[in-house]
Amino acid sequence: MKLSVSGRATAAGAVAVALLLTGGSIAGASPGAQPLAAAPDIPLANVKAHLSQFQSIATANGGNRAHGRPGFKASLDYVKAKLDAAGYTTTIQQFTSSGRTGYNLIADWPGGDSDQVLMAGSHLDGVTSGPGINDNGSGSAAVLETALAVSRAAHRPAKHLRFAWWGAEELGLVGSRYYVNNLSSANRAKITGYLNFDMIGSRNAGYFVYDDDPTIEKTFKDYFAGLGVATEIETEGDGRSDHAPFKSAGVPVGGLFTGASRAKTSAQAAKWGGTAGQSFDRCYHSSCDTTSNINDTALDRNSDALAHAVWELSD
Repeated sequence: MKLSVSGRATAAGAVAVALLLTGGSIAGASPGAQPLAAAPDIPLANVKAHLSQFQSIATANGGNRAHGRPGFKASLDYVKAKLDAAGYTTTIQQFTSSGRTGYNLIADWPGGDSDQVLMAGSHLDGVTSGPGINDNGSGSAAVLETALAVSRAAHRPAKHLRFAWWGAEELGLVGSRYYVNNLSSANRAKITGYLNFDMIGSRNAGYFVYDDDPTIEKTFKDYFAGLGVATEIETEGDGRSDHAPFKSAGVPVGGLFTGASRAKTSAQAAKWGGTAGQSFDRCYHSSCDTTSNINDTALDRNSDALAHAVWELSD
């Protein structure tokens, strides 16, 4: 991030029961229609396997995966190969920042209404001082595994699904801004929502939801409520990750975050566990942001919430 245990069935069931008890209906379903298929569980082991690959890539390339460095391009090649094998149409978008070549990776899932595009993305680059496993291997790995889950399920949503991994976020949202600025006004208008995932496995985790688009925000909050996990509005990184260029262009945005350098309060520790007075991520932008710097429970919950939102908002 640029700054100045699954429980899926329980959560989905709780949301559905609440709707039925209040006489509501499942979003996107017509009267008498069958309920939409629930999103699959996102295996934590798979997400962590991607993180291990990012760690190995950083270790083999000077200890980092930063913009313009070989570790970033190797990370992009790894993600692209997984998506190509899963049946995605992938596009590499090239740009220049700080005298170095940068890349965005865009992956489109075949099918769906091309006039209604739901996007989910994360920044793939890290800082030069460390391997960037929580920031932002965590978001990148979860978005990747969700995209692969779409393929495994042969999911055919009503909307067109697009996933993205951005370059040079750490230099000021360069890659995502380049992408948005190079969309025609017509193509920008086709994006019904952009979901952003930046640092979702912080060791001393909090559970923060962006308070931007109300529908996206409610989708995430309802999911966590079904798990019995309280959430708070995200303020620490507000407007300082890759959702910002989309929001500025009028695209509805939302996302998840588990905290960076800000300290966890006593009230938050009582609510979520962890250590009061300590940063949510004490290894933020540091060499210790390795695979040891991950809260498995937070990563698992947020990965499942990501998939839930993709399924829910694309139908």
